[in-house]
Amino acid sequence: MKTLTIKLKAPLQAYGNEVTFRRRTTSPYPTKSAVIGMISASLGYSRNDKRILELNNLSFAVRSDQPGQVLSDFQIVEYTKNTKPKLTYRYYLQDALFMVAIGSDDDELIEKIHYALQHPKFSLFLGRRSCPPAGPLEIEVFNNQNPLNVLKSMDWQAAEWYQRKHCNFNAELIYDANLGSKDNFTFQIKDNVESFDQRNRSHNYREVVSTYIPMKNQMNSHAETTHDIMSNI
Repeated sequence: MKTLTIKLKAPLQAYGNEVTFRRRTTSPYPTKSAVIGMISASLGYSRNDKRILELNNLSFAVRSDQPGQVLSDFQIVEYTKNTKPKLTYRYYLQDALFMVAIGSDDDELIEKIHYALQHPKFSLFLGRRSCPPAGPLEIEVFNNQNPLNVLKSMDWQAAEWYQRKHCNFNAELIYDANLGSKDNFTFQIKDNVESFDQRNRSHNYREVVSTYIPMKNQMNSHAETTHDIMSNI
């Protein structure tokens, strides 16, 4: 299996879940459907393109290297001049960073996605259109490894300031149930794409596993010193 990782970072990110118009919350980590949507946009697929459904077969894992904080915002929406304005709330993840890994036994598909993410046909965003990525996506490709093993062995990618602030950090790792052990917490998540049609958007359930893995803090290890601040007294 060939695996591709994508570092998702931006001032704001938002990943839809079961929401209503008046209050649109966010999942605490990127959903598989959001990543498939981003890949589909980079490939130039329209919302009704049947090839989108084939991307559900990609193996998927996500690691929360820098969970961020939830930010709320409110907007006043007016459809037409003759309708009463409506108040709606939006929730975002602020200063978050995630490592996403997708895998497939079809090496050509992974290479195709790799090229497309570097040369996207449509604009890319992290969950919502108001959340563009912070610059070009950082992508790596790994041969003969699945997404779970790649994210288990990858260094902590959080910002330096975040690593200095957190001496000991356990990153949440969520992966497809068929990628590894089910000894950890297993649950159903509704992010398997059925349709991206704005008039009939729908998703189905898939089984995932959640666990936590310790991250090695490079910043704190470099900060060690033998300097004695009392030596000149």
